[in-house]
Amino acid sequence: MLKFPIFMDNHSTTPMDPRVLEAMLPFFTEKFGNAASRNHSFGWEAERSVDQAREQIARLIHADPKEVIFTSGATESNNLAIKGVAQMYREKGNHVITSVTEHKAVLDTAKHLENEGFAVTYLPVDRDGLIDPEAVKSAITDKTVLISVMMANNEIGSISPVAEIGKIAKERGVLFHCDATQGVGKIPVHVQEMGIDLMSLSAHKMYGPKGIGALYVRKKGPRVRLAPMMDGGGHERGMRSGTLNVPGIVGFGAACELCGLEMEEEGKRLTQLRDRLREKIFGQLEEVYLNGHPTKRLPHNLNISFAYVEGESLLMGLKEIALSSGSACTTATLEPSYVLRALGVGSDLAHSSLRFGLGRFNTQEEVDYVGQRVIETVLRLREMSPLYEMAKEGVDLKNVQWTQH
Repeated sequence: MLKFPIFMDNHSTTPMDPRVLEAMLPFFTEKFGNAASRNHSFGWEAERSVDQAREQIARLIHADPKEVIFTSGATESNNLAIKGVAQMYREKGNHVITSVTEHKAVLDTAKHLENEGFAVTYLPVDRDGLIDPEAVKSAITDKTVLISVMMANNEIGSISPVAEIGKIAKERGVLFHCDATQGVGKIPVHVQEMGIDLMSLSAHKMYGPKGIGALYVRKKGPRVRLAPMMDGGGHERGMRSGTLNVPGIVGFGAACELCGLEMEEEGKRLTQLRDRLREKIFGQLEEVYLNGHPTKRLPHNLNISFAYVEGESLLMGLKEIALSSGSACTTATLEPSYVLRALGVGSDLAHSSLRFGLGRFNTQEEVDYVGQRVIETVLRLREMSPLYEMAKEGVDLKNVQWTQH
């Protein structure tokens, strides 16, 4: 039995797993202690629970629990990693390397550093949205203090060659930060094998609560030091002061534990559902294009451009389904996605893209319904499109001279 609305925007956030909520509930009422209260049982219990969550998170990413620093989410983790390294190692150099398709939390932080006199190199990506490790190697100078490259792209799902970049960073003695917000819990992550020194993650992308994230900070080989963004009681090894969000942390730990147990099976199931959706759409519509790498992509991600259809109109026609469009709505204009433009996708196709984000609670029945509704809506919108009609008649739209009245 289908329930509406259908949620297929699991890159933006995920519904909390009921098992995570169950783990959290006691910490709002009975177990309400402050984890920094060292002189009574309420504080000890909170601290024990926080330590357990650190272990659960560390296990998922193959780290030491002491290397897990709690934050309010991945945006804060990205800020703390990039600004924290830049300030701490400023005497060593003032150069940072990142890519053009990073999340805004990384790009805007890099822009902030530029305003403070740092030099930032924004590396391009190929047609599939992947960065060339050799380009990273070539961009490193004796002033480079940090490389920041995401694990998997939030729009197109392409998975970066993280281990190769980590190896280059190690060889050159440069710290490597990875925004793994979309990757952790979906694909295997091993900070040691991947050569990652700092890594951002967030609970609400993996069926945990909102408002809690973590930053992995390598403790040895090399020991990474950060200038804190917030001053106060010296919590979290002095890197992030503030009373810990114990219920959120407990939920984050539980979410990581579940991902560790179920990720492999869940990945297979979501890959099958995603491929079923793709085959349905590609089998019944012409002029549709896949964005992102065909195989090196997150199991639950599907990003498609539909020629001769406006993405926003498509979303409006699918009101009972939660999806996202490649167009980010800015103040007065609809800007096509900067990620798609970086792949070389033309603005007309970039405007016509939809991102399908499947999740733990989506069913095959929902996938079939969504596929059918997308096909019907695209066909209906194309019927109303004079451009589509002209293209069908063989007119080369690129060479049409439009006149203004």
